[in-house]
Amino acid sequence: MEKIDLKKELKHLYLPSAKAVVQVDVPSFRFLMVDGRGDPNTSQAHAQAVEALFSVSYTAKFMVKKGPQAIDYAVMPLEGLWWADDMSVFVADDKAKWSWTMMIMQPDFVADEVVEAAIAEVRRKKALPAIDKLRLESLSEGTCAQVLHVGPFSEEGPTVERLHDFIDARSGRAGKHHEIYLSDIRRADPRKWRTIIRQPMK
Repeated sequence: MEKIDLKKELKHLYLPSAKAVVQVDVPSFRFLMVDGRGDPNTSQAHAQAVEALFSVSYTAKFMVKKGPQAIDYAVMPLEGLWWADDMSVFVADDKAKWSWTMMIMQPDFVADEVVEAAIAEVRRKKALPAIDKLRLESLSEGTCAQVLHVGPFSEEGPTVERLHDFIDARSGRAGKHHEIYLSDIRRADPRKWRTIIRQPMK
């Protein structure tokens, strides 16, 4: 059975270089999403959201693998949209006042019905606190700039500044700050964490 790895098929979007900021066109993708607010380092709601997203995504994966399609695929990485009603607290890194949407992209061949069945299965087996907050929604970002950040989240500042300078020299920023987490932060050395920083452009 062949295993599909969409990160490799979508290499220009999910495996960028850390050397240079690049402009990309991001098509519409379907995501499992959970909304929340507060510091991701201390928020119980954030941890619960991540747990629910991965539990359902892996349940859907095994349903597809064992189903009529018999497709094996790699679950996509965790992603996050970040913003604040008052952007000064965002710039000041006041994470307690940040809003977020955590999400995991679902491949096109994973039908809505499979995702719904996976949610029901996880609800039955685990009764996770955030399970009823999950939703399946399409996100269209269009023209974006992105770059890979290597290192801990606390050192993203210069990388984000490079990204913003690239955009501001061309068209200006739009949409929400978007991060894609390629590393398992529970296991990897923070100095080697790999995070894609993406920002839609006007």
